Amino acid sequence: MTREQLEHIVRAAGAIADEQKILVLGSQSILGSFPQPPEKLTVSREADVCPLRDPSKADLISGAIGEISQFDSTFGYYAHGLPAEACPLPKGWETRLVAFRNANTRGVTALCLSPLDLASSKLVAGRDKDKEFVKEMLRHNLIEEPALREHIALLEQAEQRRLALRSLAIVHTRLASAERLRANLGLEPGAQVRPSTPGPRMGM
Repeated sequence: MTREQLEHIVRAAGAIADEQKILVLGSQSILGSFPQPPEKLTVSREADVCPLRDPSKADLISGAIGEISQFDSTFGYYAHGLPAEACPLPKGWETRLVAFRNANTRGVTALCLSPLDLASSKLVAGRDKDKEFVKEMLRHNLIEEPALREHIALLEQAEQRRLALRSLAIVHTRLASAERLRANLGLEPGAQVRPSTPGPRMGM
């Protein structure tokens, strides 16, 4: 998803919910702080959004512009109405929201999670794609680990903190393995390792 596509979703969600402020949760909230992030961080077609004033309208958004809707079929991306309480977030996340509004949002303000709050939430979720997302954030220096650990400590529940730290340890291992591979290939730190091109197929 591009920043322009997210702006379109924010505009549409605002119109559907009759709301001037839309929370952007989940992976594509990265577009609030980094309009052109690394490509691996923008592979999702889905933006998790929620009306700030009336979260109960989140289902309206899913019904109108959600997955397999006409909106999805037409544009190739969609919104998932998701209330903020469904996401494990560090204390004080509301004070760190990243806002944007422009002509493409037609007066609707997007309120995106800060990168550190986003990373903390993803580490709690702990799915493979979440760990890979955080790994890319760290690899491209979009966030720094000491600050990330401070945000993890702000998670509400001890179990959330435990899960986040366990996921972070796995991310660490993957980062170290990737850097060793780059070193063995003689690449600069952080350089992309591209898959080799397969040779010609042999006939039977």
